[in-house]
Formats: sequence, C-alpha cells, structure tokens
Amino acid sequence: MGSADTTTVGKKLISDNNDTVEEYGPNLKILPSNDQVKELQTILRDKLVIEESLNQLPFSKCVVTTPTGAKYKGLKYQKGNCGVSIVRSGEAMEQGLRDCCRSIRIGKILVESNADTHEARVVYAKFPDDISERKVLLMYPIMSTGNTVIKAIAVLKEHNVQEENIILSNLFCTPIAAKTLVTAFPKMKILTSEIHYVAPNNFGQKYFGTEYHGVEVTSNVQKTNFARRYSYDSD
Repeated sequence: MGSADTTTVGKKLISDNNDTVEEYGPNLKILPSNDQVKELQTILRDKLVIEESLNQLPFSKCVVTTPTGAKYKGLKYQKGNCGVSIVRSGEAMEQGLRDCCRSIRIGKILVESNADTHEARVVYAKFPDDISERKVLLMYPIMSTGNTVIKAIAVLKEHNVQEENIILSNLFCTPIAAKTLVTAFPKMKILTSEIHYVAPNNFGQKYFGTEYHGVEVTSNVQKTNFARRYSYDSD
C-alpha cells in the first residue's frame, strides 16, 4: 500500500479561495486536492485518510510463501494498533478502517457538546484493555472548534495512551481547530483531506440518513433537547 502524496501544511492556499493557511507544524498533513478526490470525495475521503493514517503506523519486515511456493519479502503492520471512533460521526470512518485492516480492534468515545457554550463532556468510553500499549487511530470526520477531539484525547491520556501514539484521522477541519490541536498536542499526528473556514455541519445525520425532516419543533424544551442530541457531530 503506497503512501499518498501528502503535504505538510505551511504557507499555501486553501482550495477554492485565496485565504492563506497559517503554519501548523510538521505533524499536520493534508491530502492533495486532485480531480479524482474532488469528483469522488464523498466516497473516497474516509478511505484515503484512513489509508494514509495506516501508513503512519510502524511496519516490520516479513517473508510470505505465495501459492506457487515462491518466497516474497514484504512488510506487515506491527502488533498493537487499534482504532477509536468518536461517536457518532466518527463511526462513518470505521468501515474504511476495516476495509484496510479487517482484524483491528475499535473502541468508542461519546462526547456531548453543549449547544450554547460548546463545552464538551464525555458520556461514554470503551477501549481495549491494553490500549495504553497500542497505537491509536482516533477517527472524527468534521472539526469546527476542536473541543470534542480535545476532550477525547484527554480521556485517552487518562487511560495512559501516549500523545505520540495517537493519530487523528479527519476529513474536514477549520483553521482554528487545526491550530488549536497542533498547539495543544504537538506530538500527535493529524491526517486531514481539507482545511477550510467552513466545515460541513450535521455530518452524522446526513451520513446515517437521520436528518430532522418534516417535524415542527415549537417549544424551547424541544429545541434544546434536539440541539443537545445532535450538537456533537461537528465540534
């Protein structure tokens, strides 16, 4: 599996506008926005980012015997990798990870953001027992502020996961979220397909087909409950 032609984000232009990206450091890389990605981005981006994330994991040399009896010298992933998806939009990237690495173990974190203050709190977390000894692919497709990811990383650290063992796989990220994360976690690697000032909202609802159509929300209580239920999909 070859490595994608990723680019370290420095002084460069964001696609489709003339805004300059700030210097984010060597650990944040962005996939090239070529015609193939633009045409099929809704299908491909999760898998492309996952594949490049896997390329950041350690390999070891191995020799396999082909069906013809010939020996082939190749590479294999070292043991001790796992995925962690931030529910629920992060679950959209799980299939791309399993397509590339079928036997990998996947944990989950549910982080809820307050609709008004954007303050995040962890509602649920389930990881492999030995996660502190593993490399972790943290999956979260949309980042607007970075608050949800910061909270998720704090939980991973509470479980003794080293910052340098975390690889964040992301599809769309705003400049403020990117700057916040590379500043807060300078040892963590981040893989994203696009940095833009406007990140798609409600990714989880659209991906899983649970958009709120055809129902009138009238009372303040209904509005508050609805906002709380879906506000943690792109923070």
